[in-house]
Amino acid sequence: MAVMHCCAPLPPLHCTTLYSIRRPPTSRMSCSFSSHMDQQNEIGKKKFTDFPYVSVPQRNLMVELVSMLETRLNPYLQPCNLPPDVQYYHNQTGTAQASLHIRSGLESSPIDLILGSWLHCELPSGGALNITSLSAYLNTSTDAPNYLLELIQNSPTSLILILDLPPRKDLILHPEYLTTFYDDTQLDKHRQLLEKIPGVRPYVSSSLYIRSVVSPTAILICIDTEAGGKENMEEMVRDHVSPIAKEVLGVWLDQCACGDREVEETERSILAKRDQMIKNKTIEIDLGSSLPRLFGSDVAARVLGAIREVYNA
Repeated sequence: MAVMHCCAPLPPLHCTTLYSIRRPPTSRMSCSFSSHMDQQNEIGKKKFTDFPYVSVPQRNLMVELVSMLETRLNPYLQPCNLPPDVQYYHNQTGTAQASLHIRSGLESSPIDLILGSWLHCELPSGGALNITSLSAYLNTSTDAPNYLLELIQNSPTSLILILDLPPRKDLILHPEYLTTFYDDTQLDKHRQLLEKIPGVRPYVSSSLYIRSVVSPTAILICIDTEAGGKENMEEMVRDHVSPIAKEVLGVWLDQCACGDREVEETERSILAKRDQMIKNKTIEIDLGSSLPRLFGSDVAARVLGAIREVYNA
């Protein structure tokens, strides 16, 4: 059995430190290469955290969530090693742009990876589709839930929010898991509060697969502020969505990423198989169909190939 203590203090790890562990610098060329990689990572990180096409409240929310994740977990994360043309990419006409940021966890930590992205696509109708997402995966040293946030907006007055701690065990066979992560944490109160607000209604995904993998306390809502306009939507994000999103991430950090869970060695292979199936389905159902259509086959192949390499590492 293994018990991971994610919150134990460790010295921060930087790109140059990790590089020197893999290959000690023996020449000016190796130091120059490491410096160049640092610069590329900084540029890619800046592209990601700009969130250039969403409202100020939504941008502030995403930046705060990324900061919460990386501040707490930075000692356990490797730098983003994606190629520059995967960290930021676009189609030939410039009507679709996207940024991708992935940091894998160190082998000694319970973190598998954290993944953040934004996507902007101009619509034929004259509007635009904007998607911002942030997710975190744990490895098989723990069976605690993962983390998922997605904001989908196709008009200034319409927003879909998906916020959940997707379970990694069968809740029927493991009722204590349901109690520990979903009942004792009172996660369901957030969904109940949001659904009472005028203009908010439950969102039902067209994908049966997605509906089968979320938790009983998942927040899947559609916010419509057409009567109040864009300003009302910004107010909704700032005053209602943002506090709840930050509180749910805080629960995940405290109870899941930094909690103490013991996993039998015999259970790890089952967890690993389940986790890999989730990742594969994410590519197959979501990215595998949308990226080629939005960005063309060459760009999609490059991005999907990089994601698969990280997922299968």
